[in-house]
Amino acid sequence: MQTIQIVGAVLFGLALLHTFAAKSFEVLAHRHPRHAGLFHLLGEVEVVFGFWAFVLMASIAFLNGGQAAIAYAESRQYTEPLFVFVVMVVAASRPVMDIVQRVLLGLAKLMPVATELALVWFGLALVPLTGSLITEPAAMTLAALMLAPLIFRDGMPEWLKYAALGVLFVNVSIGGLLTAYAAPPVLMVAGTWNWDSAYMAQHFGWKAAVAVVINATAVSFALRKHLRAPGASAAADTAPAVPLAVTLIHLGFLAAVVVLGHHPVLFLGVFMLFLGFTTAYQRYQNPLIIKEGLLVGFFLAGLVVLGGMQQWWLQPIVESLSPLALFFGAMSLTAVTDNAALTYLGSLISGISAQSQYMLVAGAVTGGGLTVIANAPNPAGAALLRCGFEAQSIGTLGLLAGALAPTAVAALAFLLL
Repeated sequence: MQTIQIVGAVLFGLALLHTFAAKSFEVLAHRHPRHAGLFHLLGEVEVVFGFWAFVLMASIAFLNGGQAAIAYAESRQYTEPLFVFVVMVVAASRPVMDIVQRVLLGLAKLMPVATELALVWFGLALVPLTGSLITEPAAMTLAALMLAPLIFRDGMPEWLKYAALGVLFVNVSIGGLLTAYAAPPVLMVAGTWNWDSAYMAQHFGWKAAVAVVINATAVSFALRKHLRAPGASAAADTAPAVPLAVTLIHLGFLAAVVVLGHHPVLFLGVFMLFLGFTTAYQRYQNPLIIKEGLLVGFFLAGLVVLGGMQQWWLQPIVESLSPLALFFGAMSLTAVTDNAALTYLGSLISGISAQSQYMLVAGAVTGGGLTVIANAPNPAGAALLRCGFEAQSIGTLGLLAGALAPTAVAALAFLLL
């Protein structure tokens, strides 16, 4: 077991290095068209952890036998990858996006600023905060699709795209803290530590809201001179209007998926019904983002498989830190591992103090925007927005640089307020 744990840690490190090199593979794909398919595959950030998870499974089979590999794979919990896939597809459906955009456009026209500036602010502040109700993956999907034509497009300076992306990832990571069920890092500890939504709103939620507003306002101000009025697409002009009944049914599907988010057998059943309904009323639909959702699910499933081998070195670090050191340690460690996995390890520590509990969760969510793997919804945002960047790929260092300032704002909010 010790040998395979070391192998798992090495493969996890290689996967992290692969994420940093993903953009380089896209460059190689253009330079070597004969092998462009392979380089494009290796350059897909969503493929990285799934690919290395298969390498880990092959290593377990080689060292301990095929049955051991199967037993390990089946011992992992895949509810989160399945949920993110389903909620992405449902939230991105045309009737849901249509009603969200109509409501936000109506609110934007009431604001004493340019409509496009108000829409950007709503997408970076209000929508991430609704993640406390509809879950963070759903909020990320809606915000990414709404902001894509406004920010992540040709003509926008690349550094501003990364600044906006950093704010989006950080705000979604902390925007789900008003309730106890919407943020994956909180879900890992809420039951064990008896945290309910009232507790979350009192100790975390209002501080997160302050940081979200500051971050969104600052980057919106920086973006203001580069924004242009949103225009309707040709497809939108010719597509039939979505009836109210269809919109309500889609919202009902989304609500059912959110409510049943901990029961994959049930929410997958709801998803099958959703697919049937969209097929029956295809004239009111745009193509579903099945491919993007599957890639994100594959990424998260790979992270689950690889992350399961990291407890042996992560948990001692978490246990050994003082409360303040735990905050900064969690903020840093979450950049190289999913923050929900980190808080789960904290929930296993017996006798952890209330102050350490707060610092662990606050640090984990604060660092949730630093990398694509830091927070479960991030791969969804990356999959939907990467086409707006150079070489249609999001650079790891660019995202890190864009997330530093909003991460600092979130840290100050949780430490000083």
